[in-house]
Amino acid sequence: MNNVCVFCGSHTGSNSRYAEMAGLLGQELAARDLGLVYGGGNIGLMEVLANACLAGNGRVIGVIPEFMVNNQWARHDVSALHVVGSMHARKALMEDLADAFIALPGGYGTLEEFCETITWRQLDLHQKPCGLLNVDGFYDGFLAFLDHQTREGFLAPDNRALIRVASDPATLLDMLTDV
Repeated sequence: MNNVCVFCGSHTGSNSRYAEMAGLLGQELAARDLGLVYGGGNIGLMEVLANACLAGNGRVIGVIPEFMVNNQWARHDVSALHVVGSMHARKALMEDLADAFIALPGGYGTLEEFCETITWRQLDLHQKPCGLLNVDGFYDGFLAFLDHQTREGFLAPDNRALIRVASDPATLLDMLTDV
């Protein structure tokens, strides 16, 4: 595994542990010499994550749509910044560049990006591991909903098992590496 794509919020959220864990994940990626692929932003958890990875001399690869650059949301001091034409192109390039995927806490965008990635995994469009960093139970409700989908016959148990879950970055990265 060379690069890990991390989906996360453009806000830091109401719980200071979200930013703390984003920082620890960035540090852990750098310490393991794993490149960070992320949304290229200079705001929210994206900024915290990139700051920590860069502070540890890690590789940070941003992928951001042109309209976000025009809105001054891009971070330019990263190892590489790819400016793309659309959100769809952003997700496709992030998937190409990454060997694994993690979702930190976030909003609609984070959830949508992670769900699309895990759907691609379910459809065998890639074989890359996917995990949730479940900071202070942030994803408990989502995981319960996935279990409900499984019980109701909409999600096969083997597909439900595709998502690795941990509450700390080191454990989650170990789980993704052991796939």
